[in-house]
Amino acid sequence: MSPHHHHHHDHHTADKRIGLAFVLNLTFTVIEVVGGLLTNSTAILADAVHDLGDSLAIGLAWLLARLGRRPASGRYTYGYQRLSLLGALINALVLIAGSLWVLSEAISRLADPPMPHAVGMTWLAVLGIVVNGAAAWSLHGGRSLNERVLNWHLLEDVLGWVAVLIVGIVLQFVDWPILDPLLSVAFTLFILFNVLRNLRETLRLFLQGVPDDALVETVHEKLLALPHVVDVHHLHLWSLDGEHHVLTAHLVLDIPISAESQREIKEAIRETCRDCGIGHTTIELEQADETCRHEP
Repeated sequence: MSPHHHHHHDHHTADKRIGLAFVLNLTFTVIEVVGGLLTNSTAILADAVHDLGDSLAIGLAWLLARLGRRPASGRYTYGYQRLSLLGALINALVLIAGSLWVLSEAISRLADPPMPHAVGMTWLAVLGIVVNGAAAWSLHGGRSLNERVLNWHLLEDVLGWVAVLIVGIVLQFVDWPILDPLLSVAFTLFILFNVLRNLRETLRLFLQGVPDDALVETVHEKLLALPHVVDVHHLHLWSLDGEHHVLTAHLVLDIPISAESQREIKEAIRETCRDCGIGHTTIELEQADETCRHEP
């Protein structure tokens, strides 16, 4: 089998695994919403919002895994990796809206909590563990970053359903209906904490903020350490999607150098950027007495 064919086969297999996880998760999200309303359980509705977020994340990952392999075009010269940021933003906004709704429902029930249907909760929790476990298993062993990240999300869902199962079993023996809204508040606050943290990171990347402060310092020091380089300025580092970084910089040389020396410096720059995980670089070489053109 040729390397190209093997690479294509890996992509096809990854797409199938992510697609199966998406179908399982989305189908079960619908079941959760109906089940949460029928059992009168805000904990199940809270987990439904969590699963809706995961379904969106999986669906977008499935779509973006295909779009991201499209070659760059004259209009989108960097390619399509940045679409994943748009997907993350949409996902975050949907999750925040859903979480705030569940939180309002759960808090209003804390004063006088109705007794949920404990047996229904228990059976839904068992189904949740099986479905989310199957979805996680479908991504088990996947080598792509999308598959590994989504696998962790689905394993979190399994643990969430274990918590619902425990509460459902406890409520069959004791009359503590407040456990249901308390569990939903805990779920929702956990979701919001993670969503807001990811939203902050997504917005920073959208605004072309530095993906990693330490990386900027490292790149600056390594470029300054190159032969004949006496200054590095107008260094800009941003990221297309959190993984694929772009760098531009002006390097000031101490003396005029030959074409051969320039090629050596460029090769050293390529190695430095490759070691730092930077895919796209634009470097301008300047002489010490040269006026640097820069417009804010």
